[in-house]
This record gives sequence, C-alpha cells and structure tokens, in this order.
Amino acid sequence: MANAETNDRKDREASYDVIVIGAGSTGTNVAWYARDNDLSVAVVESELVGGECSYWACIPSKVLLGSSAAVAAARRIPGAAAAVNGELDVDAVFARRTQWTHGWDDEAQVSWLKRIGAELFRGRGQLAGERRVEVALDDGGSRTLTASRAVVVASGSRASIPPIDGLRETRVWDNRGATAAERVPGRLLVLGGGAVGVEMAQAYRRFGAEVTIVERADRLLGSYEPEVSEVMRAVLEADGVTVLSGTAAASVARREGDEGPVTVSTQDGEELAGDELLVAIGRTPNTDELGLETVGLSPGGPLAVDNRLRVTGVDGGWLYAAGDVNGRVLLTHQGKYQARIIGDVIAGKDGTAWADQRAVPQVLFTDPPAASVGMTEQQARDAGREVKTVAADPNRVAGGALHGHDHGMAKLVIDQARRVVVGASFVGPDAGEILHSATIAIVGEVPLETLWHAVPAYPTTSEVWLRLLEADRGL
Repeated sequence: MANAETNDRKDREASYDVIVIGAGSTGTNVAWYARDNDLSVAVVESELVGGECSYWACIPSKVLLGSSAAVAAARRIPGAAAAVNGELDVDAVFARRTQWTHGWDDEAQVSWLKRIGAELFRGRGQLAGERRVEVALDDGGSRTLTASRAVVVASGSRASIPPIDGLRETRVWDNRGATAAERVPGRLLVLGGGAVGVEMAQAYRRFGAEVTIVERADRLLGSYEPEVSEVMRAVLEADGVTVLSGTAAASVARREGDEGPVTVSTQDGEELAGDELLVAIGRTPNTDELGLETVGLSPGGPLAVDNRLRVTGVDGGWLYAAGDVNGRVLLTHQGKYQARIIGDVIAGKDGTAWADQRAVPQVLFTDPPAASVGMTEQQARDAGREVKTVAADPNRVAGGALHGHDHGMAKLVIDQARRVVVGASFVGPDAGEILHSATIAIVGEVPLETLWHAVPAYPTTSEVWLRLLEADRGL
C-alpha cells in the first residue's frame, strides 16, 4: 500500500528547470528561449496555446481591418477604382478571420511547443509556495510541479469592466466578442477611444454598421501625441463614425432581455442606443487566482518586477513575470522582448530590460495606420528635457502621395542638448513600417547629423524622414 501511494505521488509530481504559467505569445517565447539555453521547461495553460494575440486580438483584428483597407486603397487610385464596383463581402472576411485563428484550435502551436521540447500541462496553474506550482488539470486530475531554477508568470490580461451602473449585469462585447463575431450589428456603440476601440470602430463601420465611440477623455488615443488624435478623429469621421469625446457613460442596460437593444446613458443625460456595445476601456492583469498569497504577495494587480523581470518582494530571485501581467507595457512585442531576456537571465546570462521603458513602438492598424515610439513631446518636457519638435506630412513626399490618402502627419521630438531623437509619431501610408527606423534611431541614440547620411530611397514614404530633418535645419 505504501509503495502504491509513493508511486502515485511520483506520478503526480514532476520537476523542471523552468515552469511557465501561461502559454500566450509571451509564455511560449519564454519557453523557447529557455529551451534554447538547454533548460527543461513545463508550460501550464488553461485556454489556447498562443493566447489572446493569436485568437482574439492582434491577428484576428488585423484580418478584420485588412480587407476593407485593401478595397479603400484601390478606390483611392484612378484606374484601380473602376475595377472595384461591388460591396465588401463581410462573410468572406469573417471566414478568413476564422481561417487565421484556425477555428480557435491551437493544435499547430501545441505541436510547436512539443517540437522545441517543452512539456504542456492543460489546466489552471497556481503557485503553492517557493518554486512550486499546483495544476488543476482539465481532465480532472492534478499535478504538482517543482522548478529548480525559476517560475515565470505570463498569465496575460483581460478586458477591464469599469464600474458603470448596470454594465456588469449586461451582455456586452469585449475585444473577444468583437474579433470573434459572426455578424455585423446594425448599430455598434464603443466605450473607449483607445487602440481597440478605434480599430474596431473603423472595421465595423466599413462592414456597414452605424458606429458611435464614447470616450470620457477630451481626445482619442491618449497615449499618442495630440496631433495623432486629431488626425485619427478626422479619419474616423470621414468614414462616418460618430466620435463623442469628453463624454462619460453613467449607466448601461439592455431592453427586452439579453438580446434586445442596448442603451448607454451619459452623465450629460443623453441616451445612446445600439444593438451591440463594445467595452474597450483598458486591461486588467490576470493575477486573481495565481496563489500569490502563498509567496507573500497580494493578488489582483500587476506584478512589480525589476529590470531583470524578477518579481519584487519575493526572496531568492526565482519568480519572474513577463508581458501584460507585470504592467510595464501591454503590447505583444514587448512581452516577447521580456521573454527573450528572461530566458537568458534564468540561464545565468547577463540581461536587462530597458527598451520597454524608453523606446516602446506601438502601431494602430487603421487605414491609414498610426504609429509612435519613444516619448511624446509632453513626456519629454515633463522629464525636464530641452525639447524641439519638427513636423511634416507623409502624403507630400512622392512615395506617400502615390497612396492617395487625405490624412497624415509625422513628428519628431528632439532632445536639443544631445541632438538625438527621443520620440516619433506617424500617421499615413506605411506608418507601421517607417516606425522601425525611428525605433532604431532612438535605441541607438543616433545623432541627427548622422541621420542626414541615412538616405531614404526614392520614391518611398520613408522620404518623410528627409522632410523632418530639413525642418530641423529650418529648410
């Protein structure tokens, strides 16, 4: 009997160098880099391997935006416009979205984890003391995993539900509802004018919905430069989106039951009616049910980390947090950046995260796209820097003009003392692709005089860099 109990315990217990809680894009990259350093890895995931980005955010949202952008691009160009004489096939767009999400089946990414030699445990993982993770398996069993080197929390985030009267009791869309939808509502209300709200507003407006954005701040896209906000508002309004900035929701309700119309009452006494309501007001880290109390931490908020991504307040330096869950930067590419550093640090190599505090690129995949990296002008001034800004219009260089856009802007924030770029913003054709040159300039602290010798090819939209450098010289 004793031998049977011992064998059963061995079956339920296993030890690895590294245990990763969460198999989204960040967690799988932690696993990859740890395996590349010849460390044994266990990955615990309660949903789909690949996470939010693959199935409900980055990938499906870009598919939904891409088809209408392609049609709009053709319609802007004489000659091509004559060939576009039909309406957007929304059912085909949804089908393509489902193809790109593999029908919300993660077999391909599970196979990839197996190929790199990581072991996957499907279930909910919780910390159970130092270097220990208890897994409640999906099949009803349980496993106890022990890490010889590190446990990495990469459990991501979920859509925030603000304390608006009636909202929690009302069926609404979050980003998952919007990207996984199978039909277009006649009227879509959007709470929040950040990236998710703006992208989905444009997508569904171009699918034929009447769309209204309700944003309590005075402008859209508060993390971007004010000039970006102004241009993007003009873009949305040109598409027919109604933008109500400086408007706060007071209450939410559905009439006629769960499938009836939804009403948003504003604090100004206005009532807005829609068929669906998308709530896009920030993200909340998934730390509620991680067993943090077993290692002396409080659940519910982001996990504070140092620049080696080790969770502060935990002795021994064995607990790490990467991606949305640590609250540093809630962007997929920054989570992957942190994952690469963690994989090396755990293996004993030198590594420090700093780009996610100094040179964070972000792209809005609207038509036209918007992009920024580094500091805004206000952030630079608040940091005590002597700042100069220069501006140009990407639609007025040959490469940009060929796209036929009406709206655009480009702006550099220059540290005058060091004569380097510390921030850059673009709205217009190829903005997301141009952005990386700005990221390199900021990360490399490339002097402006040196940038004069980085000659943009003609005719490309990147020539806007030349216009910006000329503006700096007063030309």
